[in-house]
Amino acid sequence: MKIRGAAFRIVREPLKAAYGFKGGALHELWQSLVRLKSEDGNTGIGIGVQSVLWSDPAVYALYGEEDGNRLMSSITRHAAFASTGREAADPIALTKMLAQEALRYGRERIHPELSASFALNALVPVDLAAWQLYGRASGAGSFDELLPKGMRGALGHRQERLAIAPAIGYGMPSEEIARLLAEGYAVLKLKLGADPNGDGDKVAMLAWDQARLTAVHELAQGRRTDLTDSGRVAYYLDLNGRYDTMDRVLSLLDHADRIGALDQVLLLEEPFPVTDRQEVGRLPVRVVADESVHGEEEAVQRISDGYGAIALKPVAKTLSVSLAVAREAHLRGIPSFCADLTAGPLLLEWNKTVASRLEALPGLTAGLIEVNGPEHYADWPRLGSYHPRWGASWTVPREGRYELPAEYFAGSGGIFETAAAYEAMVQGQSLSGAGGSV
Repeated sequence: MKIRGAAFRIVREPLKAAYGFKGGALHELWQSLVRLKSEDGNTGIGIGVQSVLWSDPAVYALYGEEDGNRLMSSITRHAAFASTGREAADPIALTKMLAQEALRYGRERIHPELSASFALNALVPVDLAAWQLYGRASGAGSFDELLPKGMRGALGHRQERLAIAPAIGYGMPSEEIARLLAEGYAVLKLKLGADPNGDGDKVAMLAWDQARLTAVHELAQGRRTDLTDSGRVAYYLDLNGRYDTMDRVLSLLDHADRIGALDQVLLLEEPFPVTDRQEVGRLPVRVVADESVHGEEEAVQRISDGYGAIALKPVAKTLSVSLAVAREAHLRGIPSFCADLTAGPLLLEWNKTVASRLEALPGLTAGLIEVNGPEHYADWPRLGSYHPRWGASWTVPREGRYELPAEYFAGSGGIFETAAAYEAMVQGQSLSGAGGSV
């Protein structure tokens, strides 16, 4: 697979309201589009969604939301241009070539300690464009046929149901949470680690988090579901690396125990900053690694630190890296699942493609996928219309889950089909230089 040309475009999508997490908030999401063309004339389009706050809060704090987005898009543009003239056996090899280049470029131009997550977030559309190109060029009938043999064990399952975990941001009102519960959502991802006074006070953060968990637990009482072993709603607590001590994390979990919610905590994600390696195996819940894992090496490190699950992010850290991480976790008996980055409908399909092939997490009777786009984008139906298979039964959630029939797996969710709207958006956008403007 040799890349002959590339095209790039940014499309800005508004949100319904500010989406608060990691002590900050996002007000719009930039969609990055990359089209790659190979020497044999095949093309592939990749979609990404930029999240400066998620990928590097330091960049968000230093530059703000809009300038942070412009800087991330400059890495995407540079990586797309840098891919031209490259030859690789498959997308995994191409992304491996580009990942260090993208991080180097970002650290030279944005911040010397730029996180690897920021660079990988920027690289997603290039990686997915390469996967679509690879699928079309190879003539493979499905995603399964493209998987390297060493990764098929980790992705050898077929989940006919995916439990959807919507993200409950700081500002989501109780009425909206109650609506989600009434519709059958059985796994709630609570964004904790708030900064209620905007002053970084960790005591106030813990108090806010405890009150939030209490409020959600009260709303969920009495709800029954067939998606969990217990029949009760499960909580996925995302601390976003905001906690500074083990004692503070234990205080949160002690509070959960006091209100009768501890045995409903399915997952606790990233309690500490990525640079703070602590042994978490003694915590009474399954702890998830997410931002701290940028490849196989970090996955192995976190598993040795007692982390009991890995959140894969094909839509945020590239499909290629996510597949490699899934393989390492599987080899060590550690479950993984797919987390979101407020992906649009077609980008979400790539996440579902992976999530539906992973083994179910202990405590669930179905696969798991985080989905938060419908709750946050201002015009989800319009974004859905860009999906070449929009309206198929498996694109529409029912009772808090996706039902995935045999035709879904046979057609790989439409990820290798032509999305005419996105094709039109990148027409005339061919790259002729490696500059970073948008």
